[in-house]
Amino acid sequence: MGSTWKVYVLALISFLVGTSEYIISGILDRIAVTLGTSVAAAGQLITVFSLAYAIGTPILMAATAKMDRRKLLLYSLGLFIVANLLSFALPGFELFIAARIIMALGAGMVVVTALSIAAKIAPPGKQAGAIASVTMGFTASLIIGVPLGRMISTALGWKAVFLAIALVGVLAMVVIALSIPRIKGDEPIPLMKQFALLKRPQVAIALGITFFWLGGYSLAYTYISPFLLEVTHLNDSLLSAALLVFGIASLIGSKVGGYSADKRGVLFTLATGMLLHIISLILLSFAGHSVVAIFAILILWSFAAWSSGPTQQYNLISLAPESSGVMLSLNQSTMQLAMAVGAAVGGLVIGHVSLASITWFGASGVIIAVIATFVLSGITSRQPTIHKADPIH
Repeated sequence: MGSTWKVYVLALISFLVGTSEYIISGILDRIAVTLGTSVAAAGQLITVFSLAYAIGTPILMAATAKMDRRKLLLYSLGLFIVANLLSFALPGFELFIAARIIMALGAGMVVVTALSIAAKIAPPGKQAGAIASVTMGFTASLIIGVPLGRMISTALGWKAVFLAIALVGVLAMVVIALSIPRIKGDEPIPLMKQFALLKRPQVAIALGITFFWLGGYSLAYTYISPFLLEVTHLNDSLLSAALLVFGIASLIGSKVGGYSADKRGVLFTLATGMLLHIISLILLSFAGHSVVAIFAILILWSFAAWSSGPTQQYNLISLAPESSGVMLSLNQSTMQLAMAVGAAVGGLVIGHVSLASITWFGASGVIIAVIATFVLSGITSRQPTIHKADPIH
């Protein structure tokens, strides 16, 4: 098996992990009904997953840094599969939460290890492309995994989604064992050394941009299924199509965001994308029952939101090019924390205000991210010689 196909296998694993994380938003209403809990409480499944991912991944990766990468990937994927089987088999909301925590720990190690392997098995000069291919698995989970999971839940029940993920995961384990070579582990980077970068004001503000941009997004997207069903009165047969359209727009937005960052700069791309993000969230509150308007706004929202993803990664790497790996790791943890907080705040908003208001609160978070973007731009313009790159100016 050539290195290209090995990378595709790693991308498939990334797809499975992304689907397991994002699928909750697509079937949240069904989970709430089946487990006898509220939509707001069910939304905390995303909070639990993201917190366990954000906190557990750097600790576990530091502890297993010297382990053979193939062995670590197989162990991590095995843990992930067991968690999905537990999600399928165990009854009750509390046990499902426990399974989600185990799933998040396995998922975090799977993703980081898969990215590491992709960079090491790729031909010289193609490492970045290999990493991008693995990352695309996450995007594909929004395009294919979430709407497909919604259709499976309609036909077989939502628990069947996790059984399907586990079965495909077992197949992936067999392929990995047969195709991925043994790869030596890395020298561990102490956690305190990783967190030392946070002492830099520019790095702290840049991670703040990630936190509020994705937190605002998560606040609204976590509850997108009940919002579309109950607030805009989109029927269930159209919901899967809406989720598919949303996923396709995320892929296009990510591509355009990367291109724009190269051509127009980070400040222009971030500011424009997040302003459109804010506008789309506000417009969604006024879409009424018009299917055309709802779909158009969902496309704009997803396109704008995901255009910021690659731009932020480039921005963070540029701020500390000598510590690019650590910066990406910190950004991943920040993204997961943002999703956890967004889902938690969204649950509070639904419980104490209304389901219809989540888009306004989500837009508020993105507004803070826009302000932080211009603050960072001002700092870098006044201190152009601190780092090798002047990323956001």
